[in-house]
Amino acid sequence: MGIKSFQGNQVGEAKVKAELITVKDCMSKSMILFHKDQSIIEVVETLIKFRVSGGPVVDEHKRVIGVISEGDCVKQISESRYYNMPMEDTKVGKYMTTEVETVSPDLNLFDIANLFLKSKRRRFPVVEGGIIIGIVSQKDVLRTSLMLKGFSWKHK
Repeated sequence: MGIKSFQGNQVGEAKVKAELITVKDCMSKSMILFHKDQSIIEVVETLIKFRVSGGPVVDEHKRVIGVISEGDCVKQISESRYYNMPMEDTKVGKYMTTEVETVSPDLNLFDIANLFLKSKRRRFPVVEGGIIIGIVSQKDVLRTSLMLKGFSWKHK
């Protein structure tokens, strides 16, 4: 007896073609943003409180100027201990990564998934007109792909 294939209705199925879903459809608009003049202590407290591993650093116009991560904070703690310097006076601007890769809100779901694979990053700031409008993470892509499980992943 052969195996029969059954495709029933999927719970939470999306009603739109997978190729049409963009970063704007799956990104988080709720963001934790940092500023270059914030203290590292404040960043560490925020990372722990909100259970995130980093976030964008923006200027007064919400333009992305860097990213600060747990790793950047650990580096500062290590240097502070080694050089016996107080952490309270250390600012984000000194330890943030300034080469930031951003994405457009119009990038489709397949392209952002591929970008995550190539870059080994966990999230990207979403920028439109030079201003940050959201964050897209690997979890956002996974969550959106679950809604598409009733679709064929065939790309036209």
